[in-house]
Amino acid sequence: MPTLNTMPLQLSGEHCQAICEEVAERLRILLDRESHDLPPRLQLLLERLAELDHEAPSIVPAMDDMTVRSLAA
Repeated sequence: MPTLNTMPLQLSGEHCQAICEEVAERLRILLDRESHDLPPRLQLLLERLAELDHEAPSIVPAMDDMTVRSLAA
């Protein structure tokens, strides 16, 4: 009989973000294919997700923060 690993799984922030993006992409594809009305609870959760997405800080650096470094440096 297999035993369960009691150690919690540790994922880096990069991997967590990649998983979230993949789940979101698959939901977009699924929901685009099905143009039915969504259940009210799912619609509410999607609206809340959109709100949170706009409130979240961007992980993309601003152009002003990026500098070109020469190979000599």
